Amino acid sequence: MRERGPAVTAATLQRTADDLAGRVPADLPPGTMPPPGVSLAVRTRRLADSAVAGYRVVRPETRSPDGALPMTPGTAHDLASVTKVLATTTCLIRLVSDGALSLEDTVGRFIPSFAHGDKADVSVRDLLRHRGGLWEWHPLYLAAGDREAALRFAAEMPLRYRPNTGRHYSDLGFMLLGEIVAEAAGQALDDAVRTLVTEPLGLASTRYRHPAGPDVAASACGDRAEMRMIDSGDPYPVPYRSGDFPHWRTGIVSGDVNDGNAFHALRGVSGHAGLFSTVPDLIRFATVLAEYADHDALWKPAVAEEFFAEGPDQGQSLGFRRYPFRLGAERVHLLGHPGFVGCAVGFVPGAGIAVAMATNRLLTPGTPVPTEQLWRAVLATTEDLLEEHR
Repeated sequence: MRERGPAVTAATLQRTADDLAGRVPADLPPGTMPPPGVSLAVRTRRLADSAVAGYRVVRPETRSPDGALPMTPGTAHDLASVTKVLATTTCLIRLVSDGALSLEDTVGRFIPSFAHGDKADVSVRDLLRHRGGLWEWHPLYLAAGDREAALRFAAEMPLRYRPNTGRHYSDLGFMLLGEIVAEAAGQALDDAVRTLVTEPLGLASTRYRHPAGPDVAASACGDRAEMRMIDSGDPYPVPYRSGDFPHWRTGIVSGDVNDGNAFHALRGVSGHAGLFSTVPDLIRFATVLAEYADHDALWKPAVAEEFFAEGPDQGQSLGFRRYPFRLGAERVHLLGHPGFVGCAVGFVPGAGIAVAMATNRLLTPGTPVPTEQLWRAVLATTEDLLEEHR
């Protein structure tokens, strides 16, 4: 009989953390390099454990441990697009539950400059599904001089696609959803997220703009990823060159938001990016969502279930991404979201299963392992752990 128990769970999770921080999957091209550091956690109704490996800060050109700072369970991480679900989507679950807005409300109800032409019928639901037809990305810091002008530019940009003709993952759509949250809540977005999410869910280390303390993972080697996107036009064509912007960061980014639009244009606060958090807070968040029906003081369970339901596009709910997940003989879906810097969070609604991952995958001179590939390895380990503990 296979040995089971807490020690086996801890050892399995630690092996996964060590593997992710120490080797490159065989199917990735030469020049790909693993993240310097990894932090993981899994919690279910029968087990709870975490693991860390590697370093939160290194010299990326050498990957040398000399002078490096170790990853810890309490290290703060730039969540990047995990902000879309932890902040924006969860705020909207609460606001819809409270009757402050409806998923069928048009975007133009809250952002009048969006209410014209083919945008007139685009709804909150459409933006949550990434079906509003907006551009996926645009360097707003090259188009506008301050936060208000940047958001106005995002709202006034012509649509790239006809609404509701397909899913086109859009940072701009979640920037606008962040503004809808602020309007419906009657507060600045960071205050609304604190009032509606982080304080009631007990997420003491989760905040916008900067981490809560000095134990923080460096996130990237300057703004080189966005400079490359602008100069190559890949994956989104833009009418600029990187030389048009004089404020690029060239050193290690640590303690400031990595995302260019969040940092350079939106003062660190946006519906699409900007949050810092720790793996313990991510697990706390995911556990509350996994046990959503036990938290009817926060939201109406039926509203949460509407957000969790599969939409017209495979792998997408309202705000949340959907991942096939093996639960014994049953196939279910784990809901959550990844972030560009290397974090991800997920949960299985009603099953009490919560998973969190944080890495600093961009802190490398080579090609980073994609967040999705790291995340799928963590989910595979979680499936195996659950099988062991049936």
